[in-house]
Amino acid sequence: MLAIVLVSYFMIVLDNSIIFTGLPQIQEAMQLTPAALSWVQDAYTLVFGGLLLLGARAGDLLCRRRVFMVGLALFGLASLLVGTAQSETWIIAARAFQGVGAAIVAPSSLSLITATFAPGRERTRAVAAYGTTAGVGASVGLVVGGALASLLSWRVGFFINVPIAITMIVLASRFLAPSRIVRGRFDVLGAITSTIGMGSLVYGIVEGGDNGWSAPGTLIPLGIGVVVLGVFVLNEWRAAQPIMPLRLFASRKRSGAAATRLLFAGAGIGFFFFTTQFLQGVYKWTPLQTGIAFLPMSLLQFGVSLFVARLTRRFGNGWLVAVGIGIVLAGLIWLAQITPDTPYLVGFAGPLALFGIGQGLCFGPLTAAGISGAPAEDAGAASGLVNTAHQLGSTLGVAALTAAGAGAATLADRVADAYTGAAVMVGVALVLTLVFILPADLAARRAAINLH
Repeated sequence: MLAIVLVSYFMIVLDNSIIFTGLPQIQEAMQLTPAALSWVQDAYTLVFGGLLLLGARAGDLLCRRRVFMVGLALFGLASLLVGTAQSETWIIAARAFQGVGAAIVAPSSLSLITATFAPGRERTRAVAAYGTTAGVGASVGLVVGGALASLLSWRVGFFINVPIAITMIVLASRFLAPSRIVRGRFDVLGAITSTIGMGSLVYGIVEGGDNGWSAPGTLIPLGIGVVVLGVFVLNEWRAAQPIMPLRLFASRKRSGAAATRLLFAGAGIGFFFFTTQFLQGVYKWTPLQTGIAFLPMSLLQFGVSLFVARLTRRFGNGWLVAVGIGIVLAGLIWLAQITPDTPYLVGFAGPLALFGIGQGLCFGPLTAAGISGAPAEDAGAASGLVNTAHQLGSTLGVAALTAAGAGAATLADRVADAYTGAAVMVGVALVLTLVFILPADLAARRAAINLH
């Protein structure tokens, strides 16, 4: 079960980053503006994040195995459509459709893990593997995407999802046991308002970077986003079976983990998005060279993640999250000094190593903190919240950092400004970790020691 779930989730995360090394080729082939290029990424992560809560609820109500298989089928079909895209509208729409499949598969994956493994050592190891998959998949996607874009085409990175999805569907039908179906109903209004609200905010942020923050095209969608998200919160407060039970936020640890993950994921995706453009646009590297440039980060992240379960038992999630985020922050501050004349070994090799170590340390523990203490009836919602924070953070991160660098005269300056913005986001994430996650984790560990 764990192998099927992790391979499927790996495919989802891989696809979230595999496109980055192909972005320059996509931009040139389809004549995309910088704002339109950001929507090739944001269309996927926005729909992914907006529908995650509905996908998590669907697993509880309709059988997680069945929903998991449907999600894989949709994701495979959407990948085929992305690979055959011929225009700006086509590729953005297909990426949004991919987000629908991903929004079903991702929460079902984490729910299957939490429902199968009892709290304790086994669940700690399984959740650590899930968190590692998220981090390593993102890193490996850059290497694989670069190789495919250079040797074949960026389209191949999406075509390979089709046989993987079919294989996982067949294996899931044979080896995943049907879950107990919970009686209830869907919170459709919650799913619609969350998606529209976040979509309006992201659109407003992108427009602000392109056309100015006082332009009607910026202010109107921002205002709509705030109002619609207010309706979402009100609906969740009153709904009998909300898509995001507000009681989940009663835990300071879970609330802090969600906010931290949102900021950390936003900075991380922004880092990948802009680094690939710098390496290809400023250094004039090929996609393959760009992918190989990320290899040290991927190897270090994988190596560090192998020790996370052991380190968690010794030090707890809180310390690993704090230390990991602190290391990534140091890497971003280093990167923010980049100029066109900075050699790769001086400007990128060190920060990439720090990124690999930091992400390897904190991804799994941050996932565990996000579902910590959630009651059984909220397992799907807690899993959905973890993934929602990650994907919405990714969406807002690319939009916000694109806006942060929009006024720069050159690509190199735009990337440096984006790194500075990412460092601010990670700095806030570190503060949230020290205020909410670490104290709660230390208190829980003290209580467990006193109990024994």
